Amino acid sequence: MQFLQVSAAAPSARRLTLLATLLVGVPLFAGFAVAQQQTFNPRDESPEELPAGPGRDETFYSCTACHGFKLVAQQGMSRRQWEDTLVVMTQRHGMPALEGDDRELVLKYLETHYPPTAAAPGGWQNPFLNR
Repeated sequence: MQFLQVSAAAPSARRLTLLATLLVGVPLFAGFAVAQQQTFNPRDESPEELPAGPGRDETFYSCTACHGFKLVAQQGMSRRQWEDTLVVMTQRHGMPALEGDDRELVLKYLETHYPPTAAAPGGWQNPFLNR
């Protein structure tokens, strides 16, 4: 049996094919991966799915500019906790500040429809403070 010895100076057709595949395929795959990144789109939720009441639309659109409302609805907090959360959202996460009547309307809606849930072991912890 004879073995074909290929020197590094003279690449084989197989090596050239592999190199060409990598040079063409890697940028295409990288572009595909970037295109596949998802951004939040509140299309799965609408204010009509939330409990009716004054401030429903204002609350929904204030919150869903950055994240799904399901995250908000899961919290169940007191008015003070909702106020603290609005402060954190504004100061740390760039939420436009709610002021005056708009702030009161949103806080009243959250307080009324998403009150505190059963206490968790270790007491209440703001889920947004550690981010």
